[in-house]
Amino acid sequence: MKLFIFDMGNVVAHNVAVEGIVAKALGMSEGEFYAACKYDRAARGKIVNKKIDIKDADIMTMLSNGEVTTEEFWSEFTRRTGVRVPTDYLGLFFNPVLDDGVVDIVRSLRKKYRVVCGTNTIQSHYDIHLARGDYALFEKTYASNMIGASKPDVEFWKRIMLAEDVAPEDIFFTDDNEANCEASSSLGIRTFRFTNADDLRNEVRPWL
Repeated sequence: MKLFIFDMGNVVAHNVAVEGIVAKALGMSEGEFYAACKYDRAARGKIVNKKIDIKDADIMTMLSNGEVTTEEFWSEFTRRTGVRVPTDYLGLFFNPVLDDGVVDIVRSLRKKYRVVCGTNTIQSHYDIHLARGDYALFEKTYASNMIGASKPDVEFWKRIMLAEDVAPEDIFFTDDNEANCEASSSLGIRTFRFTNADDLRNEVRPWL
């Protein structure tokens, strides 16, 4: 194994889901918030490098891909819903908590191997992790909003493999999301679906 890729949200860091509290602050249900964004989990990441009209777009995925700014996201959200948003609620309510067990695993692996972060994120969340020093745990972070592709689009891993010059059979990847794990596995990457630090430690024990 030459490269280990760790997802950030719900693997290295918990308490990362903010959509529910954002929706509440906007006076709507979480489902209504997603509907207003035209968010489609199944299509996440598949609009990369396409010229589309933002009025018809899944603006959550566009935000994750770095195709719209935070300001453009909320401006379009207000146009669709008529709800004025006074500040970036996606960033305001974001307060991640690191999993000490996973942090220890990453540090142990880094003694022998290259360990990077491969994460779907948005600019405000990226900035918060960066300011807290969370990404310093890794040798490099590949963030969806920076590389222009979001999991489970296979382009996400292809861009990392190109940047790292590593073959899929030499990569270990862990993520909590089933669709992301299936996409990673389809490329020939050794993939482990994360549930807890103890099970992850057992999985990577041969390399510790």
